[in-house]
Amino acid sequence: MTRVETTPKQDGTLKLDGLPFHAGETVEVIIRLKAARNDHKRYPLRNTPVSYADPFEPVAAEDWEAAQ
Repeated sequence: MTRVETTPKQDGTLKLDGLPFHAGETVEVIIRLKAARNDHKRYPLRNTPVSYADPFEPVAAEDWEAAQ
C-alpha cells in the first residue's frame, strides 16, 4: 500500500508522481478528504510530559490485607 497526499489543482485534477507501480499494472485509487486533526480536543493530555516521583514504591500497601 502506498499513501500519497496531494492537493487538487484549480481545474479539479490531481497529479501523482513517483508511484511504485509498473506500466500496465492494475491499481485501486481511493480518494478521501483529509480531516483536520483535532486530537487535542479528544485527548487533552496527549503529548504532555509524564513523571513518576517513586515509580518502584508500593501504592496503598496498607489497604491490602494480604500484605500484612
